[in-house]
Amino acid sequence: MSNPEENFRSSRRDFLKHASIASAAMATGLYATSAHAAEFTLKYGNNLPMTHPMNVRAKEMAEKIAAESKGRVDLQVYSNGQLGTDTDMLSQVRSGAIDFFTISPEVLGTLVSAGQISGVGFAFRDYSQVWAAMDGDLGAHVRRELAAKTSLFAFEKCWDNGYRQVTTSTRPIARPEDFKGMKLRVPPSPLATSLFRGFDASPTSINFAEVYSALQTKIVEGQENPLAVISTVKFYEVQKFCSMTNHVWSGFWFMGNKKSFERMPKELQEIVARNINEAGLKQRIDVKALNDSLVADMKAKGLQFNNIDNDAFRAKLRSAGFYAEWHKKFGEEAWGLLEKYTGKLA
Repeated sequence: MSNPEENFRSSRRDFLKHASIASAAMATGLYATSAHAAEFTLKYGNNLPMTHPMNVRAKEMAEKIAAESKGRVDLQVYSNGQLGTDTDMLSQVRSGAIDFFTISPEVLGTLVSAGQISGVGFAFRDYSQVWAAMDGDLGAHVRRELAAKTSLFAFEKCWDNGYRQVTTSTRPIARPEDFKGMKLRVPPSPLATSLFRGFDASPTSINFAEVYSALQTKIVEGQENPLAVISTVKFYEVQKFCSMTNHVWSGFWFMGNKKSFERMPKELQEIVARNINEAGLKQRIDVKALNDSLVADMKAKGLQFNNIDNDAFRAKLRSAGFYAEWHKKFGEEAWGLLEKYTGKLA
């Protein structure tokens, strides 16, 4: 039998090894696989630093694509929001100005409603439910909706971001009523806004690149993100408390422009798709290992942690009508697929 502790250490070593290699590219945030002109140059943009597991695996993935295609495909990684905000990059990938973009379900929901269904508050209790749903019928439903209603498509394997936690500068969140009146940054997502309004907070949509300064200048009191993000962008420098709410599982759909992708021959499409999906599976392991290791690390940096009773928060959302509202908005088919994996929410 495999040893979970050894698996964790191995995953952590693997991530750190790749991260040290990636650090050389941080000055520009761009990683290009080849110095020679390729037959197909593909641009991939995201908003995370080069040292985040997403970009560590993207760099590795780009190298493999270049090698397997014998230099015909050069996938270039533009990290750290170089190509603009999430909404900017979404617009660019829709127009074909860039080829790939990793988008959170919350932001995807502004384009295709079903795209954000995995962001329903306190829905998934653990990763076994998450991956069963996203690799199963719920994920397939989202991909079909995206392909049918836009010029985009999503690869089969979601990438991980981790469960989202709430950080604040004013007070910890221990009970649902602690949210009342709190100025909290949320992604530009109707679902995220609705979730925190259900707790009587004052959610504000701010693009990711502007969050640190918004916290620093007290435009907002808090924000919510997975621990890997909180650590890599150093939110602990401008926040005092971290409440382990696990309120939403957050992932990334690795999306592409259909026309751009289909201009490549089928054999190159297969190489690119297979390596993107394989990298996503490896990145899931990296992110979980990293998130699991970060509580002690950020405690040492002064961030104060507390746990919560999730059932109390779920009950508050029920009484606020949150689940009933989103059941109606998503419709019977999508909501039924969600509850197939989570159990009854309302």
